Amino acid sequence: MKLRRGQPQENENDDRADGAAAKVPPSPKPGMPRISFKTPPQLTDWPSLRDVWLEADDIPVYAAGWLFDHFYPIQGEVQGPCLEGWTTLTALAALTKRLRLGVMVTGNTYRHPAVLSKMAATLDVVSGGRLEIGLGAGWNQVEADAYGLPMPALTERFDRLNEACEVIDSLLTQPATTYVGKHYALYDARCEPKPLQRPRPPIVIGGGGERRTIPIAARWADHWNLSGGDVELFRRKLEVLHRCCHEIGRDPASIEVSVQLAAGEPSKLAQTAATFTEAGAQHIVVVMRPPFARADLEPIADALSQSVGQ
Repeated sequence: MKLRRGQPQENENDDRADGAAAKVPPSPKPGMPRISFKTPPQLTDWPSLRDVWLEADDIPVYAAGWLFDHFYPIQGEVQGPCLEGWTTLTALAALTKRLRLGVMVTGNTYRHPAVLSKMAATLDVVSGGRLEIGLGAGWNQVEADAYGLPMPALTERFDRLNEACEVIDSLLTQPATTYVGKHYALYDARCEPKPLQRPRPPIVIGGGGERRTIPIAARWADHWNLSGGDVELFRRKLEVLHRCCHEIGRDPASIEVSVQLAAGEPSKLAQTAATFTEAGAQHIVVVMRPPFARADLEPIADALSQSVGQ
């Protein structure tokens, strides 16, 4: 049983609404889904990755940029280069001015949620309030074994993710947190300075598992992401999300829904994106593959804005 013991001290200077959902910023164009890009930082170098983000920062169609959270490449040879996600994201936050940004998604088993909360609060401050906090249960056994990191059984990983969401939410919104759960315990823990976004940066839960991931998203997410599959799979998962929301009395409309689509020929990508937006996607995440090229961004942005922005 997971408990939060004691009440946080009142802070008269804190105008956060306790328990209020974080707000995901709207698309730059009314009625148009948010469009973002994802550059998994694998099998690439820093200049190439940096240049794509700087280019995207100047293209208003792109609302956000994303990295992933792995220590080895997950395509190709594991011996290849792979930049650490949160460190790289911090560097990109310092270089960009407009893009919202996040890791889609953070493996919860890689960092204690209290430490991750501190990282998130700091990055939201230094980015000027542009962070979105992606969270997932974690899955990569190869990385865990190589780095000596825990990779518990599946049930425990999801139990940990649910607790981590509660820990992160409390640390980012309350003056002090005392929490005793099965897997995490905090005592009068503080996280200062608080994020710039109020009540906190949006939480993004990634995954399509109907027994655990989607119910956790219904409880904690401001943004739910499905990483793959066809439009029929997306419709089914979206129905599950809506059902889980109704079961706990939450309005499904309070959760932004996104889907990841592989970058490709712009007109075909735009057609695929249109089918997903018609099915209920509110945010299209275009997943680029290395080698990253700045020149790929503008044609994709033009095609998507014409297809899903009308």
